[in-house]
Amino acid sequence: MRLVLDTSVLIDVLRGRKDRRRLLHRLVGEGHSLSTTVLNVAELYAGMRAGEEARTEEFLGGLECLELRISAARLAGQLKSIWQTRGRTLTLSDTIIAAVAIEEQCALLTDNRKDFPMRELSVYPLP
Repeated sequence: MRLVLDTSVLIDVLRGRKDRRRLLHRLVGEGHSLSTTVLNVAELYAGMRAGEEARTEEFLGGLECLELRISAARLAGQLKSIWQTRGRTLTLSDTIIAAVAIEEQCALLTDNRKDFPMRELSVYPLP
């Protein structure tokens, strides 16, 4: 299965939290492939601490980076609009990440399940 790592998971790995490195090693050993999106990369760099640059570059170098295509951009806007009419405000960033994962037929690995209520989106369960 192809997995998209959300920003929360990327940060946990880089900062050695929640035993996420071991989890990713296990997932790869089970045959899963790991990726992230260009938006997650931007979010990661926006919150990067001094001294994390080299480790971040090395880690990201081992992941497939999924880009935002026009079809996913359309879907992201539609998802945001649909949920807004239901009274739920989702960030454009989260709807873009979800749309890329949906378009690429990937499951999302995130700690922030509440930010991704879309039924179309497969979310991989975290331990």
